[in-house]
Amino acid sequence: MILPVVAAGHPNLRKFSVDITTEYPGLQQLITDMWETMYFSSGVGLAAPQINKQIRLFVIDASPYEKEKPDTKDFKKVFINAKIVEERGEEWAFNEGCLSIPDIHEDVMRKAEVRIQYYDENFGYHDEWFSDIVARIIQHEYDHLEGILFVDKIHPLRKIMVKRKLLEISKGITEAKYKMIFPPKKR
Repeated sequence: MILPVVAAGHPNLRKFSVDITTEYPGLQQLITDMWETMYFSSGVGLAAPQINKQIRLFVIDASPYEKEKPDTKDFKKVFINAKIVEERGEEWAFNEGCLSIPDIHEDVMRKAEVRIQYYDENFGYHDEWFSDIVARIIQHEYDHLEGILFVDKIHPLRKIMVKRKLLEISKGITEAKYKMIFPPKKR
């Protein structure tokens, strides 16, 4: 089932997500729905807070970058209870976007490599290093679990320039081909 995506400005995108156990109700269906939602929305990653779940879960599929980065071919993973334990390497800029922030793309500086500990969809434990575009996608989705959006990491001048567009998104003034959940209207 395709789920609605939470829009920027919604308070749930700013909350810290919590770990889950194997007993989390409907976990496998939720993961299936997240894949379906991500693909329908043309994303390369989707974190649970973006579908209004405050749990430490995200999915990524880096294969759209296969042409430029052949090692991303068939790179598809589920991350549960993820913890980034180390980042290293030169920071590099890349133009990022986000399903929660339609039509805004900005350069974000991130470290080149990341070490992350996580569980897969079968609750198998992993402690791995990832680099390049895969590390970037992981860092972006991981930030959602921490209540951080990519626009928090852009140059201060660029923040000023996108402020109006972010406000419009939070008011539901945006066009996305997928359903969205907007912040409650203030009285």
